[in-house]
Amino acid sequence: MSVPAPVPHLKRSLRRFDIMAIGIAAVISFDVIGQIAAGGGQAVTWIGVIVVAFLLPYALIFAETGAAFPQEGGPYVWVEVAFGRLPAALTTMFYWVTNPVWLGGSLVFLAAQAWDGFVFPLGTGTVADYAFKLVFIWIAILTAVISLRRGKWITTAGAGAKVLALAFFTATAVAYGLQHGFRGLEAAGFAPTAAGFLALVPVLLFAFVGFEAPNAAGDEMLDPRRDVPVAIAVSASVATCCYLLPVLAILSAAPAGRVTGVGGFMEAARLVFGIYGSWRGPLLSCVAVLFALSLLTQGSAWMIVADRMQAMAAADGGFFTRALGAFHPRLGTPVRMNLLSGVTATLFMAASMNLAHGDASAIFGVVLTVAITTLLLSYIAVIPALLALRLRHPAVPRPYHVPFGTRGFTVAALLVYAWILLGCWVALFPGTLERLVGFHYDFRATWGVSRLTFEAFTLGTVAVLLAIAAAGYLVQRWRAPSADSRTP
Repeated sequence: MSVPAPVPHLKRSLRRFDIMAIGIAAVISFDVIGQIAAGGGQAVTWIGVIVVAFLLPYALIFAETGAAFPQEGGPYVWVEVAFGRLPAALTTMFYWVTNPVWLGGSLVFLAAQAWDGFVFPLGTGTVADYAFKLVFIWIAILTAVISLRRGKWITTAGAGAKVLALAFFTATAVAYGLQHGFRGLEAAGFAPTAAGFLALVPVLLFAFVGFEAPNAAGDEMLDPRRDVPVAIAVSASVATCCYLLPVLAILSAAPAGRVTGVGGFMEAARLVFGIYGSWRGPLLSCVAVLFALSLLTQGSAWMIVADRMQAMAAADGGFFTRALGAFHPRLGTPVRMNLLSGVTATLFMAASMNLAHGDASAIFGVVLTVAITTLLLSYIAVIPALLALRLRHPAVPRPYHVPFGTRGFTVAALLVYAWILLGCWVALFPGTLERLVGFHYDFRATWGVSRLTFEAFTLGTVAVLLAIAAAGYLVQRWRAPSADSRTP
């Protein structure tokens, strides 16, 4: 077995707490909480199903693999060792680009809407609106550029702000319910339906993937073999609570039909914070600032890990030029890849501003779906790679083992893979399975845009990314056909 060459200039600074904080900052997502709550009471039911049938086996297989293969680059290395450089390059492209697309799409739009509504008016499509979004994107990028031993504290602060905001909101919603009654829960309807399941499955899977992301900085961890399994277990447990409790709180307070994906969390906060009387406005402003900070540090956490993956792909000869894989000798970060992510996020933000003529709700839904699609597609190769590593390299020391050995690992991997395939199909072709089982599906009423616009944006993005990834790999093969950066 050979792996990509180790990166010079890296310093080990990530302790167990840091790994957990990066996982929490990256995975717990405010932009999907409202989207999940919009599914009504059955969203809570399906969260429970996903946690047991998807998150648990997912955490098990990534905990074992992350501890056994802790090299810098994480999932890129796993796929490269299992299947070769081309599949790894294609996979990493989808994994990486999800994050500038997400940062320049739903994260920045949600932050701008919260700032506009609760802190300072920005308007839509104004100079102030564009300025806010540009500053938001580039602060997230610069956070990833600085050295990890300093940048980790920014993502840790973001994780703390996120948990604090969610805990304060949930406690306030409980107080509101005690004062006014939990009428929302009585009418929520927790009985699961097939239509509700198909609508929620992509966003729920998106909400619960990514706990392996800190492994992209594997060579910067102090003791990954011991810390990775524990960090995944703790961050996955925290994420479950941080999705389940706020969704229940939103449903208990917000009237039926009032919850929307783009404004669900802050609109519910506006309602329940009424119990604070004259303090309502200042407290809402404080929560909105925490909300925006959490979104910003979520974007920067993903930039920290995903840019390292893509930089390793470039350094290994899988993406245009090895220069993009260079790590700064003093900072120890892939600065050129960070800047490329910033440019990509900025371009995607500008394109999203023109989608649906500025309809924020339509923009949010479609752009979030693009991010969901690209991230889930990356796991189509990652999950089989984990199983291949388990079967082909049994001699590699594994500090943590999935229960029941190879059989348990295989069953868990196949179960996770089935969920990923279902999520990819529903995200790429919404409404097709509903019609197959006889449900009516009004596409424009659901998405705010026509199917042609939606598919052009989603499938077009996927096609362009495949073309760019393939071109990057071929250019490197043409420029240096005999180069090989791997070491035994």
